[in-house]
Amino acid sequence: MSSKLTPDEYSEIAKKAEHKSSTVKDCIMAFLVGGFICTIGEALISLYMRGGMARDVASTLSSITLIFIAALLTGLHAFDNIAKYAGAGTLVPITGFSNSMAAPALDFKSEGFILGLGVKMFSIAGPVIVYGISAGIIYGIIIYLFKLY
Repeated sequence: MSSKLTPDEYSEIAKKAEHKSSTVKDCIMAFLVGGFICTIGEALISLYMRGGMARDVASTLSSITLIFIAALLTGLHAFDNIAKYAGAGTLVPITGFSNSMAAPALDFKSEGFILGLGVKMFSIAGPVIVYGISAGIIYGIIIYLFKLY
């Protein structure tokens, strides 16, 4: 005889296992860590500009550096530990996008470069890329049609 749970019993078990979090604490940590990541980005821009780069080149290089650091931390399994405490603070900036690309790739690398790493790498980030590009195209068309520049 199988013991099936009723929806009420399942809800009760799920409620007991649920992690309780403080919204205020979560918001403060997300603000502090997200702000810290953005501060690192600004510091990198300043550093690269001191090296003689133009602001737009330094900004691009800063973004690339943050992406690399987040992917490296993901590969070293440190990003998840940071995200446990920082919450959305690590996910909202560009570092979250980097993590969303690197983590699935690492999880499915055993399935091969094409069907594992190549396909799964875009499982989370793919929709972000598609909607980001689509929104950019629509915004560009609106600007072109109404000459809002």
